[in-house]
Amino acid sequence: MTFPVIGVVGGGQLARMMAPEALNLGFELRILAEGPDVSAARSVASAPVGDYTDLAALREFARGVDVLTFDHEHVPNEHLQALIAEGVNVQPRPDALIHAQDKLVMREAIAALGLPNPEWAAVETVEELVAFGERIGWPIVLKTPRGGYDGKGVRMIDDVQEARDAADWFGNGALLAEDKVAFTRELSALVARNPSGEAKAWPVVHTIQVDGVCDEVIAPAPGLDPVVEAAAEEAALRIAEAFGVTGVMAAELFETPGTGAGFVINELAMRPHNTGHWTMNGSITSQFEQHLRAVLDLPLGATDALAETTVMKNYLGGANQDLYGAFAAALAAQPRVKVHAYGKSVRPGRKIGHVNVVSEPGESVDSLRARADAVASMIRDGVPSAAASTTATTEGQAS
Repeated sequence: MTFPVIGVVGGGQLARMMAPEALNLGFELRILAEGPDVSAARSVASAPVGDYTDLAALREFARGVDVLTFDHEHVPNEHLQALIAEGVNVQPRPDALIHAQDKLVMREAIAALGLPNPEWAAVETVEELVAFGERIGWPIVLKTPRGGYDGKGVRMIDDVQEARDAADWFGNGALLAEDKVAFTRELSALVARNPSGEAKAWPVVHTIQVDGVCDEVIAPAPGLDPVVEAAAEEAALRIAEAFGVTGVMAAELFETPGTGAGFVINELAMRPHNTGHWTMNGSITSQFEQHLRAVLDLPLGATDALAETTVMKNYLGGANQDLYGAFAAALAAQPRVKVHAYGKSVRPGRKIGHVNVVSEPGESVDSLRARADAVASMIRDGVPSAAASTTATTEGQAS
């Protein structure tokens, strides 16, 4: 009996977190790594180093794999088309992936589906940017169509003068100008689809961003209007079907109560996503297992939540270089919190891990958030936080 070989382009933490799920299912996972020390390199037996922008490197990596998938969306679309022409099974297909690679293509496609977009325009000059701002009202947002993530490639424009100050962004093709949406919070609708057309959705979650980076996720989103939740889930599933998505897709949303559908679509990601990390401990099927099932066209797993609430908290690099040195105190303080470390060197502001905590019956969201933050802070800073120490003492007294 032969089990499939899955090739993942990119060696970041998403590829790393696919590895144990592949191992559990008996699949072989291979990684095309950007360098020998990337996050996923030590989690698989085969992690050759190669340039994902080099067709020859991609072609060599694809030899012997049953399906080729991705840790990120930056592989040139024309290279993927060439691989498909040569018989490589690429999932998701480049015709779907382009909607996560190019925000202008995404906006046009979302509009064609009649789904909620913010006001937007393609602008090629400062004059066109000013005209857009004058037409819809300031402030507005300027985005590079390709390559932006975690707040990069995004510029807030408050008035005409700031629009003129953005002249250095122009000269390399059209940019995306959008209305700065007045929203109450950010949401994420995570779905998965396989080539046979089976699709499933996880509960819509509340995401909390700090400096353009996902900081926390609360699953499901507390107090979300059931009508809005159903519409958001349906929108994500409709996008996945219309674009022919294979694997996991995240639709990042702005909640806009009292207007239209109650949300607008911000961005799409066609891969496992930070807003889905809670599923590793809080759902019957994690997003990483589901992605592997989907790209192999296997039946999808159940997406039910395992508890009333799950909180995910990222921890970024800080002053503490000895992450493991904080583990004993952190795990002792909060034994119900699950720690996920990415095996990365520590740099300030770099995503190096996350923690998940699943609620006990009747536990409040605030309590969960405090517990998750306590552990994340201890690992990041290398010292017990006051919150962790207090909670540990309280738990000890209760037991």
